[in-house]
Amino acid sequence: MSKEYIEDKTFEKIDFSKEEFIIGDYDNCTFIDCIFLNTDLSNSNFSDCEFNKFNLSMAKIRKISLKEIKFKNCKLLGLQFQTCNEFLFSVNFENCILDLASFYKLNLKISKFKDCSLKEVDFTECNLTGLVFDNCNFNKAKFEKTILEKADFRTSYDYSIDPEINKIKKAKFSLSGISGLLDKYDIQIE
Repeated sequence: MSKEYIEDKTFEKIDFSKEEFIIGDYDNCTFIDCIFLNTDLSNSNFSDCEFNKFNLSMAKIRKISLKEIKFKNCKLLGLQFQTCNEFLFSVNFENCILDLASFYKLNLKISKFKDCSLKEVDFTECNLTGLVFDNCNFNKAKFEKTILEKADFRTSYDYSIDPEINKIKKAKFSLSGISGLLDKYDIQIE
């Protein structure tokens, strides 16, 4: 079964939770104000696409390819990004809600996160080398055996990172966020 090839197309205000989503290869497409709630996108390929103001919460993204993808003003609750195709995986998030998502074991060092809610996101065993997390909320996010070398958390907040089980060499943190590195010691910092 061959996939459909869709190029340079704009999809606007489509509710794919009610209308059929065509499994295919999407190149240089734009999705604006669309709904993908619980939609099965499995085995689709997206390259150089932009998703703006859409809801992809709880969508099935097994074996999809995300190459040079921009997400802006999107709701991406509970997505399991580790089920995506890892080859050339490249995503940028701006003003997105990614709460309860999982990036388990993914290499994200060429990704960007700006003004995002990353509450309870799983970054276990990820490579986040050199990433700049610009004004992101990490409440209850999980960092375990994560490579955070040269990552920049200076404008982000509410993180709890154990330096003993993560690689944080030359990572940058603000003075106000330093308590997030000492949480496990249950000490008071004033």
